[in-house]
Amino acid sequence: MSTTHRYRIPALAALAAASVVMMAGCASGVTAASTSEPTGDPVAGGELTLEFWPDNAAFACVDPFQTYWIEHRQVIRNVADSLTDQDPETGEIVPWLATDWQISDDGLTYTFNLRDDVTFSDGTAFTADSVVATFESAQATLAAVPGAYGGVYVSGYASSRAVDADTVEVTFTTPNAAFLQGTSTTNLAILAESSYAATPEERCLGNVVGSGPFVLDDYTPGDGIDLTKRDGHAWASELNGHQGEAYLDAVHITYVAEDSVRVGNLASGASDIAWPRNPFTPEDRALLEANGATIESRSLPGPSQAYYPNVSDGHPLSEKAVRDALQIAIDRETYADTIYGSEYPVVEGAYDTTTPFFASQADALGYDPEKAGEILDDAGWVLEDGADYRTRDGETLTLVAPITAETPGDVLLQDQLKQVGIQLELSVYQAADRAAITADGEYDLLATYYTRADPGVLAWILDERYAGSKAFATNAQTAETAAEIQRLFDSGVQATDPAERGEIYAELQALLIDDGVSFPIFERVQLAATAPGVHGFRFTSESFLSYYDIWKSGE
Repeated sequence: MSTTHRYRIPALAALAAASVVMMAGCASGVTAASTSEPTGDPVAGGELTLEFWPDNAAFACVDPFQTYWIEHRQVIRNVADSLTDQDPETGEIVPWLATDWQISDDGLTYTFNLRDDVTFSDGTAFTADSVVATFESAQATLAAVPGAYGGVYVSGYASSRAVDADTVEVTFTTPNAAFLQGTSTTNLAILAESSYAATPEERCLGNVVGSGPFVLDDYTPGDGIDLTKRDGHAWASELNGHQGEAYLDAVHITYVAEDSVRVGNLASGASDIAWPRNPFTPEDRALLEANGATIESRSLPGPSQAYYPNVSDGHPLSEKAVRDALQIAIDRETYADTIYGSEYPVVEGAYDTTTPFFASQADALGYDPEKAGEILDDAGWVLEDGADYRTRDGETLTLVAPITAETPGDVLLQDQLKQVGIQLELSVYQAADRAAITADGEYDLLATYYTRADPGVLAWILDERYAGSKAFATNAQTAETAAEIQRLFDSGVQATDPAERGEIYAELQALLIDDGVSFPIFERVQLAATAPGVHGFRFTSESFLSYYDIWKSGE
């Protein structure tokens, strides 16, 4: 066996450096990882109030293995610890609950040596049995809830075995090179065995016992979450700004639907942190900064904000020429500048730039309305004199895009496509209807995304073997392209050499753009506003907020 104490993802390390250079001097603060600098010595005590956007009405769940919702995972990151941690700047995997690890030469067995001084908030000890219980429960959960998001991290999992109290062995049937990074994520956080005595549904609603610096006191779906400080916590990863207990006594999270209300509350001093799902508008930024707020930002790892097509028979995007034209009819630079401001990064591919093994596809995404028109002309989609939209055989070139609410970005995109004769029809739907829309294929373009610092996360969208919606995955690509994408996903997971993985994922990213499987719209940047007097803000590698180092002064 080859012993490994550290694991670095070279592509992400290079990317982090490049991102810092690219964004240097930007007032927006969009960097590889943004952290507020404390003023003075940290002060223990006080309570923090965060305002999130609305809770997930379709799947209210705070079980780390099951949930995909960013805001739920962020909270759980502060309640439950993981075997490893990942440096958001370099991509390096560092010890946390595991002190070190070994990976067998065939890539099938991971052996973790564990800390012996950790306890869960119910008083029980963290041991190798805790890790076994977590992974065995993951398999049982997948059997009961096949779409559980954590399934993307344990592809090929066979079994776990406690070698002794402080050593655990995890075995796979096929190599899973993404697993080590997976052990740093919230979804593979380790819970106390008492959590697994509960049903998956009970864990979703808050029966979650972790070893983190905070304890989950209450989760009321649609209302909020309350956390209190865990007494005696003393095993934070080295990536944190201090060791020992958290500074804050409690954290209170509430859900606020309106961006303007969330921003107004922060600006007026009614809350401590405003955490939006979509980036602040330039106007909101100006209001926040005028009231002394600090804007923190980091791109979310994983897929960029993108539309995925319906290429099934009878839909316009089943035609490759229409997909080719659409890809270059989107003016992404103008979109970023107009909707989010001149300093906002322009999307460069199917993934955001903080994703390991990111390979820019900026050239293939270049705005070229003239060429888009030529492609459509050659395909027989004609723009008659005086007409707004192209037609062929009496049919208007119309793309239906279901949305939950119309935004300025939607209207801008609609106008951009009109310039080349494509009609974008925005169809507003209720969130509860999405599954039916997807299953029935009642769309031409539909947006979705998931967050993980590994390119394999896209399998949860596009690989029907793992996808949360098999209908969505099937509709998004031709059978030939689907087979090639599955091959690349499998190769990327099984390749143990980082350089080889980089080549595989570069090929995947080129295919996603060239074949029109992903139509990137904008880089997903997580922004947050902190009130004056809030210090110690830190983004994790998942672009979540760590509450552990936060403290409040009397400002």
